[in-house]
Amino acid sequence: MQHTFHLHSTAEQIDLCLFTGKQETRHPLTRTGEATWSITLDLPEGQRYAYRAHGPYDPANNQWFDPAKLLVDPRARELDAPFTYSPRLSTYGEDTADIVPRAILTPPLTTPPPPRLFQPGGLIYELNVRGFTMRHPDVPPEQRGTLAALAHPAIIAHLQKLGVAAVELMPITAWIDERHLPPLGLTNAWGYNPVVPMALDPRLVPGGVAELVATVAALRDAEIGTILDLVFNHTGESDIHGPTLSFRGYDPQAYATTPDGTLINDTGTGNTLATARPHIRALILDTLRHFARAGVDGFRFDLAPILARDPGFDPQAPLFTDLAADPHLASRLMIAEPWDIGPGGYQLGQFPDTWLEWNDRYRDDVRRFWRGDGAAGMLATRVAGSSDLFSGAATRSVNFLAAHDGFTLADTLAHAHRHNHANGERNRDGHADEIAWNHGTEGATDDPAIRASRDASARALLATLFASKGTPMLTAGDEFSRSQHGNNNAYAQDNATTWIDWTARDTDLEAFVIALSAFRRGTPLADPAWLAAADWRDLSDRPMTPERWADAQGFVLRLPMATETLVLRIDRPNARVTLSRATLLESRP
Repeated sequence: MQHTFHLHSTAEQIDLCLFTGKQETRHPLTRTGEATWSITLDLPEGQRYAYRAHGPYDPANNQWFDPAKLLVDPRARELDAPFTYSPRLSTYGEDTADIVPRAILTPPLTTPPPPRLFQPGGLIYELNVRGFTMRHPDVPPEQRGTLAALAHPAIIAHLQKLGVAAVELMPITAWIDERHLPPLGLTNAWGYNPVVPMALDPRLVPGGVAELVATVAALRDAEIGTILDLVFNHTGESDIHGPTLSFRGYDPQAYATTPDGTLINDTGTGNTLATARPHIRALILDTLRHFARAGVDGFRFDLAPILARDPGFDPQAPLFTDLAADPHLASRLMIAEPWDIGPGGYQLGQFPDTWLEWNDRYRDDVRRFWRGDGAAGMLATRVAGSSDLFSGAATRSVNFLAAHDGFTLADTLAHAHRHNHANGERNRDGHADEIAWNHGTEGATDDPAIRASRDASARALLATLFASKGTPMLTAGDEFSRSQHGNNNAYAQDNATTWIDWTARDTDLEAFVIALSAFRRGTPLADPAWLAAADWRDLSDRPMTPERWADAQGFVLRLPMATETLVLRIDRPNARVTLSRATLLESRP
């Protein structure tokens, strides 16, 4: 097959390195203009390749050219091995051909994206591919921990029972461990440390692009969409002490810097992709097109404000315009995690009006109300779609009680403090001030009163989630009381802490969530514009007034339907949520 390789680089020379086993053959690329390099060759499908770049090595001026470093193609779609950290990756003159994976030449996907299956208002189910499938008893051992396991009938049956409209997959692209983890005997379990944007990780997706396409299609046949969690805010090359794996070795302009050349750190990882630069923006768009052609419904963007930084956040950023105008991407769902740690990094409600956004204010205010120190009026605002944060009738809020980052739902109700000692950072990592309450004792307990109180709180929280206007998101396992034993930053726990124990499920709670989801799908609650005719009342069924809101311990919401009235009753003194129409669904068993 004839293939053109091209790079944006300010190097003095770029070599394409072709591999047959360990034998390496180098072909120099040709430069056109100041920074565009290319070469066209006839090569077989499956050819292994990488790059080497020649030029000055001057880290103080953000120049890292070192021909000893093997560099991964930023447009690679498959790799022949996962990334493995080594100090040699940061040492000038140390050849890394034996430890850096090669890209595998694969033909591009050309089929136009199918119509989007997922629609706002449907249930999003966030999951980690490895943790979700590693201990599933029905999945064959050789398939556990891989993307293909999601197509197993037992997995699909569980998703269908829950009424999942789309799975949101935590990163499946190839990542490298942060350099502090190997000495601790730990590995990255979440994947939020990628190297190049579209290369699939061979540990999760050993079948490459074909496995991705087949799994997405199987989910789609079951009427379940697929959303990919993608990281365009930084790479695993990290700060100035990090490894040279790809961008750093050939393109100093790939990372945002201050005028004096210092790497900007709006991510907490030591480096920030320069998404305002046209060649980086083009790479992002090409990555999204590739996954859209694989059948993916949409994307969740980690630390999404960085997509619009130059250097401050711009709600009219060129990338937003490009996405809206692109024929393959305009129909895809876009979801922002609307914060980073840079200046003005909290941008909830400021993304384009076609995007959805993770709403951490929803999480915190719903938790606070059921903990006992939040106002009923604020809860009503969150249930009604957070109109103080989002404009328009169809809210863009992704409502959630817990996510991969933070306590699980069960741990929110069993721990008042984080317990992250296993991460090797003296329990200093992770959020120190989560809104959580242990109901009387820290951690697991056999006390029946405390267990009953925690169960009542879990049911009240879940019922509130499924009754709220917007798009609900449930993190895998929260429907049956999955625990991480108080670890609220389990990114480095690729073990039983994050591997779901399918044999220890709280099946009563799971059945309740299944009923909640079915109730929601059968009412206007799944319609993003459901609130138009709502009637708000107090717990004595009197019309709400400002004075009643000020002292309220709950409320009653009546929603007229065609032939009946939907009623939501939030009753904090009794830790109860009631949803009723022709049938009654209560949060207390």
